[in-house]
Amino acid sequence: MVEVIKRKGSKSIKDIPEDIMQQLQNGEIETANLVEWLAVDPKVLLANFLKITKRDEYLKPIIQNVDSLEKQTINTINQAIGVGLLAQTTRNKDSELLSLMAGHTSDCIRCWATYTIGKNDALSLDDKLRKIQPFAADKHFGVREISWLALRDDISKNLMTSLTILSSWTSHKDDNVRRFASEATRPRGVWCAHIEVLKEQPELGLVILEPLRSDPSKYVQDSVGNWLNDASKSNPIFVNDLCSKWQKESNTKETSYITQVSV
Repeated sequence: MVEVIKRKGSKSIKDIPEDIMQQLQNGEIETANLVEWLAVDPKVLLANFLKITKRDEYLKPIIQNVDSLEKQTINTINQAIGVGLLAQTTRNKDSELLSLMAGHTSDCIRCWATYTIGKNDALSLDDKLRKIQPFAADKHFGVREISWLALRDDISKNLMTSLTILSSWTSHKDDNVRRFASEATRPRGVWCAHIEVLKEQPELGLVILEPLRSDPSKYVQDSVGNWLNDASKSNPIFVNDLCSKWQKESNTKETSYITQVSV
């Protein structure tokens, strides 16, 4: 898996050095922080990527779809590009490009790759989750976030199956994978539609939450705490009772932290 470059990103878009911006737009380096991630022009990056890979003919139909979006945000644009690349690679039987995307230096391009999985109707839910796991374990924050967003609709529509599969991820050695199981199933979540069933019946999520109640990773702890905080907005009694139960059964600093975050 590609490692994140150990450098500090700029605090504002205007402060990004010209040479760094050019390398980001060429897909030569990863973004170092959220400011850089938001600064990248996806359409410029796409044009450069397709030119380098000698697939310029893919560009026009994808850009047309992006430009026709009613609501253009960084997430809707990235999704449209990912879906467009899926359509082009499927039409041209171009598995090579999909492989290039999955292992690309640019975290933004790897984000597009997650949508070629999440929005591929030819794949079963089990296959999608299996294929997305390497992206859930990606060392870059942006790829990890987009990986669960790319599957959020499938997870919501196939909730019980998703919970069963993801419950096995809670024992994975990689804390990023364990975090995916929690973050992807949050009742409210961030930048995504709510999962109404979990807002009304948060107890269904216990197959994910219970194994993570004393997880050693703060990254996972924060996600579990946020999961419970989401649930508390619709079902505060459930969350209060669960936190009390955990505090009695699991006398660890990790559990204590999670129950505090959930308030």
